[in-house]
Amino acid sequence: MAAQPRGEIYDIGYRRYEGPREGRNRARAALWINGVRTALGIGRGTLAKILPILLFASTMLPAVIFVFIAYFTEGFGLSDTVDVPSYPDYFGVVSILALLFSAIIAPELLCADRRSQVLQLYLVRPLTSTDYVAGRWLAFFTIALGLVYSGQVVMFFGYTLAAAAPLDYLRDNWLAVPRFLAAGAVVAAFITTIPLTVAGFTTRRAYAAGFVIGLFVISSSIAQTLVGGTGEWLRWVALLDLLSVPTHITDMIFDQVSESGVAQQVSQLNSFIPIAWYLALTAGSAGLLLWRYRQEGQ
Repeated sequence: MAAQPRGEIYDIGYRRYEGPREGRNRARAALWINGVRTALGIGRGTLAKILPILLFASTMLPAVIFVFIAYFTEGFGLSDTVDVPSYPDYFGVVSILALLFSAIIAPELLCADRRSQVLQLYLVRPLTSTDYVAGRWLAFFTIALGLVYSGQVVMFFGYTLAAAAPLDYLRDNWLAVPRFLAAGAVVAAFITTIPLTVAGFTTRRAYAAGFVIGLFVISSSIAQTLVGGTGEWLRWVALLDLLSVPTHITDMIFDQVSESGVAQQVSQLNSFIPIAWYLALTAGSAGLLLWRYRQEGQ
């Protein structure tokens, strides 16, 4: 007679978890931390870190050059004849670099998860699709803020030390700090939202990056070409330059107008119009991204 199969029970030392249950906020924080690490290439190979380092260094370079110009003009007594670049000038210089950074890096926060189809695994935990989108958005927004603020901080302290009377410079220019903080938030929100929204509709980071860069380059080229003509309608055409959309708001914050033809045309419109256009693009894109993930999370 064949032996009957027997079952055996092994004690593998299983213990019930008795630690603190941190809940939804802990999951949100973990998602934000993971997003920041992913954007910076932390925890991955060397190649993943090279691009963020290069882009960060390239945005710092203009600020360092501006500070050297300030030291040079002050040291040689040329401050009355040479115009030292201002804080809004910095935004104009680094806007293309910031866009390049966001177009290439931001899609990594969404495309990898979409390609691996792990969104449902995130939602098994005490997270909603809104939490997921907010966590990814805040992660890259944090990086973008650091990107645009770092150069401004270098400029402010550099200009202060380069001045003949640093205390007088601080007294006369302290308002630049809240202004560049507000302007930096405007730029960071824009360059965070648009690339992430595009990335929400594809699994390929290269497709998302190419679409964003192409969209901004083409719109800027068309607007720059057309604004050289005459006619009041060109003021509205200038709004098509998506690359300059946050710059119009930063110009208002610093109460000046950039020298570009697009900025000159837009400055002739009621100030409400470029503000409304910025909010429509940024908030509208954010709403579209949120809708997209709510649909997938159902």
